Amino acid sequence: MELSPLPLTATAFSPFGDIIDTSGEPDKIINQGLCGRFHDRAQLDFSNGAAGISLFKAEPRQLPMKLDLVERHPEGSQCFIPMSMDPFLVIVAEDNAGTPGTIHAFITQPGQAINFHRNIWHGVLTPLFAPGLFAVVDRIGNGTNLEEFWLTEEVTILPLQ
Repeated sequence: MELSPLPLTATAFSPFGDIIDTSGEPDKIINQGLCGRFHDRAQLDFSNGAAGISLFKAEPRQLPMKLDLVERHPEGSQCFIPMSMDPFLVIVAEDNAGTPGTIHAFITQPGQAINFHRNIWHGVLTPLFAPGLFAVVDRIGNGTNLEEFWLTEEVTILPLQ
């Protein structure tokens, strides 16, 4: 199967998570009128632990790219915040009775971050440009919060058209 990524939009991504960006007007102007606050842009959801902030440095990928693994986190949401203005690839899958179903691929716009809702099948962090540095907000705590699924059908993510 071949899959062409689409631009990331709030409507297309809403079944899987939140887009975090500065679209629209700020909710509040702060810091002596010099800063717009875009407030509470993601639904963070954790059980049996607490929110933690980590830094991830991932190797940039080239498209076309073979997709063979998706994962999900049953105990908490996971938010990827790029620390550069480069777009990155976001892969998600619908749930099909506990296994990944239809796969979707998106390319972010510069300045967009994403938050996967709890228990959503998704691809691994996939930067397309160096340095591949991200702040990640997710659940920190005891217990298993990672379920991996190796795909039996080969999926190729194509370059943007």
